[in-house]
Amino acid sequence: MVEGRSEREVARYFGVHRKTVKKMCQYAVPPGYRRKREPASPKLAGFTGIIDAILEADKQVHSKQRHTAIRILERLREEHGFTGGYTIVRNYVNPSLTSYFKKP
Repeated sequence: MVEGRSEREVARYFGVHRKTVKKMCQYAVPPGYRRKREPASPKLAGFTGIIDAILEADKQVHSKQRHTAIRILERLREEHGFTGGYTIVRNYVNPSLTSYFKKP
């Protein structure tokens, strides 16, 4: 019962599933989405040290001369035989674009 109405009636009124209404009644603040574990990126795993070294070296140069994610990808492909794509490199280089990778 939700304020004198059945969960089914409330679900119909708001256009959500009954289980959603039940969860809403259980928590004062919605728990949100919780990942069970961080997503694995097997193609990038062996190259994170190289990327970190490039980014660390970039701290010593002027901001206009620093590597972009595209340039890091090109270097990884040319110098180290990287076979992955742009998106996983971009997400690792700039974690604010996604929360997939968390640097310690």
